[in-house]
Amino acid sequence: MPETAFLITAFATLFVVIDPPGLVPLFIALTRGMGPEKRQAMARRACLIAAALLLLFGLAGEAILSFIGISMPAFRIAGGILLFLTALDMLFERRTQRREGQHPEPDHDPSVFPLATPLIAGPGAIASVILLVGQSGPGWAGSAAVLGLMLAMMAVTYAFLLASPPLERMLGRTGTIVITRLLGMLLAALSVQFVIDGVKGTGLIG
Repeated sequence: MPETAFLITAFATLFVVIDPPGLVPLFIALTRGMGPEKRQAMARRACLIAAALLLLFGLAGEAILSFIGISMPAFRIAGGILLFLTALDMLFERRTQRREGQHPEPDHDPSVFPLATPLIAGPGAIASVILLVGQSGPGWAGSAAVLGLMLAMMAVTYAFLLASPPLERMLGRTGTIVITRLLGMLLAALSVQFVIDGVKGTGLIG
């Protein structure tokens, strides 16, 4: 079983990458005019689809990488760079601007796209799950723990989506931006750690 510190880091990584508070404004925009029951159905479907995608990559991601000849250290470095770019988007508000720039279309079901993917189970989340499963140690206990944390994060995301109207009123635009910037700083540090671990895995540094 992985150490408690690793599990805390894994949960923090998933929280920062998926960014449930940052999804609140977009969810409200995409479900504007829908009743509470339909909103709940949209949130549930989006989180279930995202969980299935992340579960698939968590279980088979490393095998897929091995099949196409990509080592885990190389993927850690690439994943760290990808997460760092995501962090820059969060820190400089480009991520918020992109999210808020998307508008709902009539009769469009946003639960699959863009909610489930790429906003919840996006490239950063997929890379994080594969990396964390790879770092969880030998055996199934570590992988199961990481995937359990991922499912718990899906439950947290679902709760944020359901609570989006009061949260939006409570946080306001300024509060949402502050939280996104703070999470961006944390993600930047975590992404650098991924790159360091990847370089260590290549044997270039001790």
